[in-house]
Amino acid sequence: MQSTNLTALGRDTRVNRFILTLLTIGFAALLAGLGAALWTQQRNTDSERWVAHTLEVQARIGAFASKAERMETARRGRLLSDDPAFNGLFDEALASALADLDMVQSKTADNPEQAANIRRMRQLLSDYVKAERTERSRGRSAQAALRSDFFHDPVVVHIREIRQVADAMADEERTLLRQRESLQGQSLRTFNMVLVAIALLILTVASATILLVRRTLRDLRASRLELSALNTDLERLVDSRTTELQRANAEIQRFAYIVSHDLRSPLVNVMGFTAELEAATDVIARSLHDPAQAGAAVPSPADVLRAVEEDLPEAIGFIRSSTQKMDRLINAILRLSREGRRTLAPETLDLTALVRSIADTMQHRLTETGTTLTIAPLPALTSDRTALEQILSNLMENALKYLQPGRAGEIHISGKAVRGRAIIEVTDNGRGIDPRDHERIFDLFRRSGVQDQPGEGIGLAHVRALAYRLGGVIEVVSELGKGATFRVNLPIEWKGAEANG
Repeated sequence: MQSTNLTALGRDTRVNRFILTLLTIGFAALLAGLGAALWTQQRNTDSERWVAHTLEVQARIGAFASKAERMETARRGRLLSDDPAFNGLFDEALASALADLDMVQSKTADNPEQAANIRRMRQLLSDYVKAERTERSRGRSAQAALRSDFFHDPVVVHIREIRQVADAMADEERTLLRQRESLQGQSLRTFNMVLVAIALLILTVASATILLVRRTLRDLRASRLELSALNTDLERLVDSRTTELQRANAEIQRFAYIVSHDLRSPLVNVMGFTAELEAATDVIARSLHDPAQAGAAVPSPADVLRAVEEDLPEAIGFIRSSTQKMDRLINAILRLSREGRRTLAPETLDLTALVRSIADTMQHRLTETGTTLTIAPLPALTSDRTALEQILSNLMENALKYLQPGRAGEIHISGKAVRGRAIIEVTDNGRGIDPRDHERIFDLFRRSGVQDQPGEGIGLAHVRALAYRLGGVIEVVSELGKGATFRVNLPIEWKGAEANG
């Protein structure tokens, strides 16, 4: 079934084109926002780099000014104390100041105003150093005269001008810093405005698209529900049929293996011992013929006696046991075939009562073996009574059959309902099953462990076939020497193969 709304949507190319256009605009807006973000990020990075550059230049200018003051302090200390040690302090401060000035020059090479200031600064610093060197060469009387009138000291004039130029350079850097911080703020404001504009555009496009999509979805909803119901029914039917085919194919493969292997083995034995019969009868026949007429050697009496008393009975015995085994296998297959053709009839069952009735039939063996059986409350379900009885009785009998010698037997039956399924567990503390045989034990005529108990190996195969027919599965969890747990998973309400399919 196809919805008319869905068909109309497929033919409404105008709406489809409009939606595509809106989505294209929205995508373009996103790309524009990404471009704006990248551009602004680059601008901010550049601004941050220039701000850091300006701060570093300011720091160097301040360091230069501080060292110029140290130079003047060292000069005055020499004048006041006549201690030549101050000359070394002056020279150290001068070298450090020149290094700072070189750094400032390299950092401000692109700034003509700062370049002019630095040239002026170098000239002043050179004049200042020359004046200081001249003072050093004068005698003490000249230096005493300088001490009497510091205010009119000509060298002081140079240091004052150096301070003024340093202040001018610092002012220039502060001006640049304010400009760059302003540019950084402007970039951020521009970015925010672009983001707001793009957000409004995207919001408009998204609103229009949502309105169109909601209108379209209203037309699609009814069709989707119809298609979903049809698909669900179809998938359930296909899954059911596929599962049945897979199970049938697996059963056919197992039966083919049985015919080719389990039935062929006795036939091979029969054929082999038929040859033994022929050899023995040949010995007896040659002993009864006239050797002159037969033209062959007459067997000795010991050979004839061995053929009559040993070879013939042995061959006949093996042939008889092989044919009996074939007869048991064929009867087991026929029995399974009859059970498989039986019509299953679902009914509401009290599973706890059903298990207790099975336990009553086994009470003599439970008492005889000293086995404790506990039954926990089990969920009620709708299924075939006979099939469930066969499944549970087989599992309980196996638990009782394969007890661990020297250990008091314990069997526990429990169950629960989970999401419409009944999980029934039969747990024992018996011999356990090798993990390698967990799948093998559910095959026809296959058994696990020591074969010291009677049986043909068809019980668990029959149990699994019945569980499949009831819409369920069976699995085993076990280790050698640690008991086993058989878990049967069945639908709570099984309506029959035809209804469920």
